[in-house]
Amino acid sequence: MRLCGQRLTPELAERIADTVAAEASLTRRGLSKRVCEWLNWRSPNGRLKEVSCRKALLQLHRGGHVRLPEARPVQGFAPGRAERKVPPVITEVRCSLSEVGEVEVVPVSSRHSESSGIWNGLMDGYHYLGRGPLCGAQIRYLVRSSKYGWLGGLSFSAATLRLRSREEWIGWSEGARRANLEKVVCNSRFLILPTVEVPNLASHVLSSSVARLAKDWRARYGYEPVLCETFVDAQRFAGTCYQAANWVRIGSTAASTGGYANGKVSTGPKEIYVYRLRRDWQKTLCREPERPLRLGPAASANWAEAEFGGVELYDDRLRARLQVLAEDFFAQPGKLVPEACGGSKAKTKAAYRFFDNERVDMKQLLKGHVESTARRASEHEVVLAVQDTTTLNYTAHPSTEGLGPINTTKDSATGLILHDTMAFNLQGTPLGLLDVQCWARDEAEAGKRARRHDLPIEKKESLKWLKSYRAVAEVQRLCPDTMLVSVGDRESDIHELFHEAAQTESSPKLLVRAEKSRKRKLEAEELDLWEKVAAEPVAGHQELYVPRSGSRRARTAKLEIRHARVKLKPPKRSVALPPVEMWAVSALEVDHDSSVKSPLEWMLLTTVEVSCFEQATERLRWYALRWGIEVYHRTIKSGCRIQDRQLNNADRLESCLAIDLVVAWRIYRLAKAGRETPDIPCDVFLAESQWQVLYAVVRNGPPPEEPPPLGDAVRKIAGLGGFLGRKSDGEPGTTTLWRGLEKLDCMAVAWELGRCCARPRDGP
Repeated sequence: MRLCGQRLTPELAERIADTVAAEASLTRRGLSKRVCEWLNWRSPNGRLKEVSCRKALLQLHRGGHVRLPEARPVQGFAPGRAERKVPPVITEVRCSLSEVGEVEVVPVSSRHSESSGIWNGLMDGYHYLGRGPLCGAQIRYLVRSSKYGWLGGLSFSAATLRLRSREEWIGWSEGARRANLEKVVCNSRFLILPTVEVPNLASHVLSSSVARLAKDWRARYGYEPVLCETFVDAQRFAGTCYQAANWVRIGSTAASTGGYANGKVSTGPKEIYVYRLRRDWQKTLCREPERPLRLGPAASANWAEAEFGGVELYDDRLRARLQVLAEDFFAQPGKLVPEACGGSKAKTKAAYRFFDNERVDMKQLLKGHVESTARRASEHEVVLAVQDTTTLNYTAHPSTEGLGPINTTKDSATGLILHDTMAFNLQGTPLGLLDVQCWARDEAEAGKRARRHDLPIEKKESLKWLKSYRAVAEVQRLCPDTMLVSVGDRESDIHELFHEAAQTESSPKLLVRAEKSRKRKLEAEELDLWEKVAAEPVAGHQELYVPRSGSRRARTAKLEIRHARVKLKPPKRSVALPPVEMWAVSALEVDHDSSVKSPLEWMLLTTVEVSCFEQATERLRWYALRWGIEVYHRTIKSGCRIQDRQLNNADRLESCLAIDLVVAWRIYRLAKAGRETPDIPCDVFLAESQWQVLYAVVRNGPPPEEPPPLGDAVRKIAGLGGFLGRKSDGEPGTTTLWRGLEKLDCMAVAWELGRCCARPRDGP
């Protein structure tokens, strides 16, 4: 949960509860100070943000998440000098600006100063809104003439929380607004005494005050504002002085006719004016907050909450809708949105509105899942981060906007490019996604491949491999006891990637298949990579089962294994990069019959040490697990039918794809878990109504009292999807599982309906 810009975890709530229970004399103020110290929750000037913390704790208390100490009455105190109204001497002034003398804008130093009493007296006596209270951080100024004395006063305080016209004019996201709103300040009071009639004085005072505002604000609060806002009541004022001081009108307030939640009643719409304090104001305000990746929750009662609960959508309704969509998509994988929503018009409309919401994007939706994946990865010694690219074809939906070419110029297919990174343990179980990149190619850049050797990697699609590796490096930072190995196919044979992986010992390791056509040269060697490894003695032989593929028959291949330590020279286009030391592992199929047209030949390059035959075969086994991501892509396309989505534009498709990606992972994980942990209870993956109706139908009788083992339940679900379970069939795969899950969901709905109808009704 995120409140007042701070993430409040269940662990923190438990710590608060323990502290309150252990210290009966603890006050709410004392608790807020303690929490600020725990979280190092401070303002830029180093002070604890106790007020924000107290507000957040009160919201948690009202929501039932924590129980605060009883509120204690505040003892009364004698009003200080700032509370006393000090009536200043008011002089009638009627002259030109040059005749009024030196006009000085004087800051009010503290609420106990004499100048504070003067400011309060002026506002209470002559300003239609009085002295306040002013909200949040604030600075007050008095306006003084060297010749006539006090001429007026003004103040700057915290900006309004939300303003539609302002948000549209700035163009910032919700996350940027929450992170940077404090850099916007409001000119909440402005007064020139009614006895002062000096042309251009008001605009002169405004210009003088905003000229010193940033410096004064930094001295008091430790940071500088970049934008000022103010509100002008058009029924009272024309706003001429603001216009003359170069303030810009950007719209009007909404002015609710029914009053506000705090009991106040609007007096009508106000004109909104803003003043830019710096040239880079927009860039500063629109800068997204950089929240570092963190480990996801250790456990959660609901899988959708575990994978999506950490998503920062800044709206509990959106987060709840996301979890409902995830559960609906998993219950009926492959169904289109209206079908997955059970045919409900309301749910379908809510789903489409969710995908349309400007706060919703793929990266944001997947961040919680990535953090949960990092948590699962931290429980293993070695995790393979397999990255690969696939295309999503939407040629059948020509009205969809924002797509691009996905094949050659001769093939006019259009769609999106998807490059994702899936974490696997050494048993091949998918732990979840670590990175997802999705984009549409620019049709104007067709033919760029012919110029690929002349372009820097930053302007090529090959950059996707480095981006994915950097995302894995972020997870590696969270999992210091886990060795993460980035695995890629021949397309990832890029010297820039090798160079980045060789930077530090703490970086993720690398394992890629070399591209033979690139003929990599070695430092201080006359031979190239392939010739060098071929000249090494045979370390041993390894048998590998090759499954049937198309017209190719299944066979057991005998591989000849060699390995060597090599130092790769950079290609001519990357001469600025240094050579990189790696280990090479060669696997060449030998003793095959004449029917084998394409014998296996792998050359692997890795930053993981390979000094013996056992280590070489282990690296080969790691690379063989790369096939898992191909199975995953098939699940996305065939199981979740992402290519059948009709959502009008690419942004909608990407948001929907984010949910489908997690659903496809969960189906794949369910298939693997049924094989590797068959004895755990099936309610880890299935709802009570699902496993009960499954066994009631299979047994043609009452279901068992306790959840059956997962392995048995998975086989029965796959049976609903066409899995026969013969000896030669092996274990069920993802295809029969997603088909079975579709039927199981319909059965579970009927089961719940039957139970509801069977319950006795109240009354006669």
